[in-house]
Amino acid sequence: MVKVYFDHNSTTVLKPKVLEAMMPYLTNQHGNPASQHRYGRNAHEAIEQARRQVAAVVGAQANQVIFTASGTEANNFAITGIASNLDQEQILTSKIEHPCVSNPAKAMQARGNWQANSIAVDSDCQLDTQDLEAKLEAPTDLVSVMLANNETGAIQDIETVVALAKAKKVFVHTDAVQALGKIDVDFIALGVHAMTISSHKIGGPLGAGALVLNKRVDIQPLLYGGGQEKGLRSGTENTAAIVGFGVACELAMLGLNDFASHTASLRATLEVSLKELNAVVFGQQATRLPNTSFFAFENIEGETLVTALDKLGFAVASGSACSSASGEPSHVLLAMGIEEDLARGAIRVSFNQENTQEQVSGFLVALKQALYDLRQMTAVAA
Repeated sequence: MVKVYFDHNSTTVLKPKVLEAMMPYLTNQHGNPASQHRYGRNAHEAIEQARRQVAAVVGAQANQVIFTASGTEANNFAITGIASNLDQEQILTSKIEHPCVSNPAKAMQARGNWQANSIAVDSDCQLDTQDLEAKLEAPTDLVSVMLANNETGAIQDIETVVALAKAKKVFVHTDAVQALGKIDVDFIALGVHAMTISSHKIGGPLGAGALVLNKRVDIQPLLYGGGQEKGLRSGTENTAAIVGFGVACELAMLGLNDFASHTASLRATLEVSLKELNAVVFGQQATRLPNTSFFAFENIEGETLVTALDKLGFAVASGSACSSASGEPSHVLLAMGIEEDLARGAIRVSFNQENTQEQVSGFLVALKQALYDLRQMTAVAA
């Protein structure tokens, strides 16, 4: 059976040019970047080249890029590191944030006098800026709002968030992990103080992420030790993964327009048929990432449908991969006011440039078959 991968928001296929660039650092180029001999200097320069590549894709300067082991680590670093150097006041995160943003805020509340509060969203998964404005009346350390939601694909108005927060002299962080490589991401234009990005969402390797940081932000180190990454994230760098991250960023920048037009076309084909099948498409009225569709069918359980589709050769998700093991309905959909039963039925399709119209057509055939089989089973059980 042909296997088709439609779960690129979870993780992407490693691009051949990325693997090619990484291979020397996995084999014969084994120097520690902190060493002074030729092997060490070569590894150090490879990391600095990657830093320049990562900075370029988001319009930042190379010295603003701090490498981490993942997007999760970078988000934790931003929330805990920035707040720890400020008065113990309010930390605001949106109700649709990934747990690696919302949970560090809650952890700060548990260990001190910080208050972790959340900003509402509307039924289209768009931030309620009036709610943000009202909550900013309380003394606040930090606001964190993702640039694009990992489940619905809804893109947030970060410029307005920044304007409201800066009027109160409040720092702003954005998780841009899902946005990178799918839409234009410009650190300077957004005006945020800190931004998280990740390698494995753009055809790079697992195990590499970055926090892009405004030079004026005072942040506590994430890890203490040998002083790597300006003393903010000590530990011997994963040279191969960082090199791959840099090349993946360069390729993402070159392929951005083609990615957007191609995946938007695939999604349009999919959602025309979803409408005919009476699916509910979440966040459809919002400006979304071009590759993402999040939908459900009445009285169809999402994880069951994902399993049925997997058996028919199509890999999709029942929401965020990091949260799917909990068995709970999507917190994003609940924040949008979606009924819990319908939220439990949600599945996400996320395309990449390698996917084709023929694959979408095949998926729709499989989807119709899976829906028919599940409804027949439900009828028999009744």
